[in-house]
Amino acid sequence: MKGTKILIATILGVIAGIVCWRLASSSGPMPASMVWSIILSRTLIGFVIGISAWKINYLAHGILIGLIVSIPMAFASGAMKGTAIFWWTLILGGVYGFLIALITNLIVKEKKETPQTVA
Repeated sequence: MKGTKILIATILGVIAGIVCWRLASSSGPMPASMVWSIILSRTLIGFVIGISAWKINYLAHGILIGLIVSIPMAFASGAMKGTAIFWWTLILGGVYGFLIALITNLIVKEKKETPQTVA
């Protein structure tokens, strides 16, 4: 079941990357390196959500991973385009992480581990 979660979360990350790239390029063309940076950053969010074993609420989990993974791209984008892009990159990283975690959790139902009691 873990492999399925990794695969689904990664595919959702690719989809989020393509959506993010299309939204970012709506104001005009961008260099291919930036396109790949956007797609790979969002794909990485999905992959990390898929492999992560944090024992916290899955939605908070997605937001935190989205924010953490988006930090390098936020600094790179902010250096080129300004402070507003820095913050939007971080915020949207959290949003994409939230959505990836939500949809992955709806598709892949993980069993809750319950401690066994010794009688």
